[in-house]
Amino acid sequence: MSSDHNETAPAVKIPNFGIGTWENTDPDACAKAVKTALEMGYRHVDTAQIYGNEEHVGRGIESAAVDREDIFLATKVWIDSLNPDAVRRTTKTSLDKLGVDSVDLLYVHWPADTYDPETTLSAFETLQQEGLTSHIGVSNFEPRHLETARRMLGEGPFANQIEMHPLLPQKELQKSVAGTRTEIVAYSPLARGNVFTVPEISSIAEKHTVSEAQVSLAWLAEKGVTRIPKATTKDHIADNWASRELKLDPEDIDHIDGIDRTERQVDPGFGPWN
Repeated sequence: MSSDHNETAPAVKIPNFGIGTWENTDPDACAKAVKTALEMGYRHVDTAQIYGNEEHVGRGIESAAVDREDIFLATKVWIDSLNPDAVRRTTKTSLDKLGVDSVDLLYVHWPADTYDPETTLSAFETLQQEGLTSHIGVSNFEPRHLETARRMLGEGPFANQIEMHPLLPQKELQKSVAGTRTEIVAYSPLARGNVFTVPEISSIAEKHTVSEAQVSLAWLAEKGVTRIPKATTKDHIADNWASRELKLDPEDIDHIDGIDRTERQVDPGFGPWN
């Protein structure tokens, strides 16, 4: 593994808006949501082994009138499968469930349990060399974990997928990837629905005649962050998609930046910040 890394902008850009599928475990609803999103224009689909829905996601991709090569597909290896043998075995299982030969991005889901920087990331590199994934990502990594991963990987992780929204702005993590090849992908970008109850966001939504969801997603876009909101109905999928057209005013950004709340929605006991 290389100890050098080139701290430049990534040569390949991740589609900066996608559909998340966490907790979307109903087979038909999940497949329909993925199909609906892709046919609406989404080109980034995110899942994980632990979500228990890779087969449903794969069915949605297969049924959509969109070519596989036009879709950026990501999944994640769970914390009990991060030793080299398990990385290979479970990744192949994921590919079978998804009905694809490779994924575009394969994440280490958390730096926990069987995760070992050297052996885990080396196993991911091997899968990349074999063409089973185009890119290596990490998820829920704090700055110190990212720095270690950069030493292990020649170009650093392609992406760090983290919880990020107006109630958890992740300023330190934003600073930690500045000038590197690692992009931030925001999961739970609507704070699991809590952004709808924030007065500052509601007032901006009313001003622009849009939803609080669109305001939150547009704020993340202003930060240069990739958004992967979960949605299951066509209306919500469309509302989230419409956020791409919303341009917030500088004072809107300032108001959201000034929200004095830091509320993590996903906080397992093995979280690296605990």
